[in-house]
Amino acid sequence: MPNDVILETRDLTMRFGGLLAVSDFSVSIARGSITGLIGPNGAGKTTCFNMITGFYRPTSGEVLFEGRPIGGLPPHKVCKAGVARTFQNIRLFTNETVLENVMIGRHLRQKTGWLQTLVFTPASTREDRAIRSHCLELLDVVGLADLAGEKASSLSYGAQRRLEIARALATGPSFLLLDEPAAGMNPQESEDLMGFVRAIRDDFKLTVLLIEHDMKVVMGICEHIFVLDYGQIIAAGPPEAIRNDPKVILAYLGEEDLHA
Repeated sequence: MPNDVILETRDLTMRFGGLLAVSDFSVSIARGSITGLIGPNGAGKTTCFNMITGFYRPTSGEVLFEGRPIGGLPPHKVCKAGVARTFQNIRLFTNETVLENVMIGRHLRQKTGWLQTLVFTPASTREDRAIRSHCLELLDVVGLADLAGEKASSLSYGAQRRLEIARALATGPSFLLLDEPAAGMNPQESEDLMGFVRAIRDDFKLTVLLIEHDMKVVMGICEHIFVLDYGQIIAAGPPEAIRNDPKVILAYLGEEDLHA
């Protein structure tokens, strides 16, 4: 794996019985980049995310992160290696507070054991304070610090999206996968999202891979784009090349959307 590549997939394939969902998915993601994965509904995009992050064990193929194989590892081990994600359908602990949701993510990095935490040893108490402080800082980054004590279920849709990103950041990743982060957002919120993703990429020294249907977001923020159709990559390149690729126009984007 080249030094500037943080994640690589080699011939990644996923079958569900007789259904071939993804075939020979091979990509290289440059360190520090914001990369897009696009395609029509049912193209296999989320399946690729699930294979990379351990939610699915690939039928065949490899996933290499920082040069080490992670394909087939359980999600918590993939996350501990430095790969975090959000979900297409928001997955929060809705009965917990905003702060508690982020702290749950940070507990992945907790050093004191459960027994020490149970009996409130000085070490566990210090670490709990440090986790709380760190998570409050993350909430400030995503603009939710004032809502730290509120139930996650009380947040607006856009705020829940930001909370899920904060929880992912709490795991201490170097690689972040965002599954449709602009879904349900109005044009101004989508515009704000682009600046936000760039900011967290720079501030947290992240590499970002995102699935998104909002083409203005994809073309406005991504430095490289992979296009998936029927489980296979049909195009790859910078936004301008993708915008004008006849295969992409035919398969998914449509000329009107591309030149909007």
